[in-house]
Amino acid sequence: MFTTETHHRVRYAETDKMGYLYYGHYPMLYEIGRVEMLRDLGIPYITIEDDHKVMLPVLHVDAKYIGSAYYDNLLTIRSTIKELPTKMITVYTEILNEDQKIIHKAVVKLFFIDMLTQKRISAPDFFNAPLKQYFV
Repeated sequence: MFTTETHHRVRYAETDKMGYLYYGHYPMLYEIGRVEMLRDLGIPYITIEDDHKVMLPVLHVDAKYIGSAYYDNLLTIRSTIKELPTKMITVYTEILNEDQKIIHKAVVKLFFIDMLTQKRISAPDFFNAPLKQYFV
């Protein structure tokens, strides 16, 4: 299992009239966590696309709203990969408030596409190589 954490402060533009983080912005937080997780692994998203010509489109999102986030809250985005990717990668995301209480959970499933052929592929070796040490 591989887990990373990153932080995001809720900006005014991300809130609704009541000062809550607008529900439609949570998927952006999943992406922030996923991109930083891959950077922590040494495979920045830009190199996946630009150097390796692989895309990771989202196939499915399952979200659970547990609590609320508000303007200026500093959130922790915890991203976890529980299984070594095969044809898909599943990222489990937890969003915690400043008291470190989980206010949101999501499961995001993505698949791998070869940008040149536009066909689905299995997880490339360059992608799984840095992950393997966490799945011994």
